[in-house]
Amino acid sequence: MERLKQKKRRTLSSRAWLERQIRDPYVARARREGFRSRAAFKLAEIDDKYHLLKPGMRVIDLGAAPGGWSEVAARRVGPSGRVIAIDILDMKPIAGVEFVQLDFLDEAAPERLNALLGDKAQTKVDVVLSDMAANATGHRQTDHLRIMALAEAAAQFAREALSGGGSFLCKVLQGGTEAALLAELKRDFLTVRHVKPPASRNDSAELYLLARGFRGATPERRNFVT
Repeated sequence: MERLKQKKRRTLSSRAWLERQIRDPYVARARREGFRSRAAFKLAEIDDKYHLLKPGMRVIDLGAAPGGWSEVAARRVGPSGRVIAIDILDMKPIAGVEFVQLDFLDEAAPERLNALLGDKAQTKVDVVLSDMAANATGHRQTDHLRIMALAEAAAQFAREALSGGGSFLCKVLQGGTEAALLAELKRDFLTVRHVKPPASRNDSAELYLLARGFRGATPERRNFVT
């Protein structure tokens, strides 16, 4: 009876979300395979197709909490690689992942990351990941602008952090302002494509931009390593 009362108190949107979670096969699979979120399968499916992550690679996962993407990355780069997860929120430890509670836009971020990565010859990484999304407001245009601002900030971080030939993968939403980011990435990477893995719900406007073959930071952008 108490459970029924609690259900009635939920808003319509929260009930819809709960029902969708219950029906979602990826949610059940995440529990079964020990992943923290269904989002893990988005990265796994993208990597299965495009072979983004390889043993020994150095990876930075932006906005990592709760850690689904970091879990996949750590498994695929193996013990010879490194995965550094960054989030402004706290995150429970993950084997093979170094977590830094930090706003990656903070002025102190480059110095802290350089300290983690080691000497200057080794302070570049092979892959930058971003599955970040701003909290939804319910207003489609506002939500789009907020997530695109995060994607653009992540792209700028990637330009500064990546070694030549590196890759960048980030979440975006379909819409007009995405074109500007796409043009910038095409200038800085050899190949850029949209990808939508099967784990991304069909009714969702989310897409992922996969940029590969980083051409290298120009002098005006090379401020990640000081």
